[in-house]
Amino acid sequence: MVGWLSNTFKYDSGEGNGIMAAGTQVRASGTGQNNGEERAGRIFAAMKGFHYGWLIVAAGCLCIFACLGLGRFTLGMLLPAMGESLRLSYSQMGLIGTCNFCGYLVAVLGCSRLLAVVGARNLIALSLLLISLSAAMIGLARELATVTVLYTLTGIGSGVANVSMMGLVTAWFGSSLRGRAAGFVVIGSGFAILLSGQVIPLLNGLRPEGWRLSWFVLAGAVLAVAVICRLVLRNRPEDLGLAPVGENRAPAQTSPQAVFRPMNRRVILHCGLIYFLFGFTYVIYATFIVTVLVKEYGFSEEAAGGFWSWVGLLSLFSGPVFGTLSDRLGRKAGLMSVFAIQTLSYLLVGLKLQGAALFLSIGCFGLVAWSIPSIMIALVGDLVGAQNTVKAFGLITFIFGIGQILGPYVAGLLAESAGDFSGAFLLAAAMTALAIFISARLGGASPFQSQGAEAREP
Repeated sequence: MVGWLSNTFKYDSGEGNGIMAAGTQVRASGTGQNNGEERAGRIFAAMKGFHYGWLIVAAGCLCIFACLGLGRFTLGMLLPAMGESLRLSYSQMGLIGTCNFCGYLVAVLGCSRLLAVVGARNLIALSLLLISLSAAMIGLARELATVTVLYTLTGIGSGVANVSMMGLVTAWFGSSLRGRAAGFVVIGSGFAILLSGQVIPLLNGLRPEGWRLSWFVLAGAVLAVAVICRLVLRNRPEDLGLAPVGENRAPAQTSPQAVFRPMNRRVILHCGLIYFLFGFTYVIYATFIVTVLVKEYGFSEEAAGGFWSWVGLLSLFSGPVFGTLSDRLGRKAGLMSVFAIQTLSYLLVGLKLQGAALFLSIGCFGLVAWSIPSIMIALVGDLVGAQNTVKAFGLITFIFGIGQILGPYVAGLLAESAGDFSGAFLLAAAMTALAIFISARLGGASPFQSQGAEAREP
């Protein structure tokens, strides 16, 4: 494992690796305000074995940790205490998650236009600030209506920050490393789950209505990440006089911007359907598994938090492993593998199996938790090129968002009528099984048509 990680960040001049030598990384210098940043770029270029793009990945990991990990996936840990304090039904708890995804959906519609005006660096920082403020105000809320409005704002911030950050990855990395880089970015959610599973039960127990304190702590953490992202992120490698990591061409040889071809538009809509099925299903598990463990299996909140922490720990490997797998074997193979494992995870809970089956379900979910987003951003970047990625990824994320809206709401209604979540998890298993079939219908091209290619079939 250590050897694999060291090779991941290796940055030499080997032609077979498609990575330019440090001496050829520096592009023509700009003037004025960018001179200082380009000098910094030369320093990093001179550091053999390192590229500033990996700092973008590190900051991106923190961004996803804050905008999705803290802004969304901690909700599952907070819902039992919030539901008891505010006297919420299952359907009302599902409504809170649905409102968050409505905000997310609104955000992705206008993200590309906002990026053109503000730039990714500023937009990400502002989005994280919105998440921080809305989370702090949720800690003061006394009614369901207030929580839903504020959590909708959190969803808006999450959507803008996530899409902007994932688009930034494609600008900083060439095709041959894009899945791996995106994989390392998305594990930020895993770190958040790992921490929340341990910290939130502790904070909840410090005082009556301790869930309010949890929201305040989350707000402070997101604010700190917003500052870090503002300091570290750059909109494109050219701002530092660098080429994207993994590109093997000089500036004068740069290919024209990839166009949004009609054939690729159909493929992207195909991708959107796959992403919809992922959004609908994974959010049911992420939102309600802790509630199921507490209400249906009789675990304490602390024990359920321990299970959720295992999801976070295992998920740290999901993005890098399956992102790299998709780089090497193709996006289709990666997608089908992930959906097969998710189907097993949902079935084990839906069939109400006890003991080892429950542990296996949690393990399977954690193992592939954030794999689909890393594969999808790489796939979209392959299809339309770095310049058009945010627009295309925004489109499929919009479709994905519809799935996220429907998922928790439908699951809450099914649980309300049946008295448990078994039917909801069986529905999720059926939909991921369908996703395997739809993923198999993607094109079967090899991972790379040519080194550095920016527009190819999946």
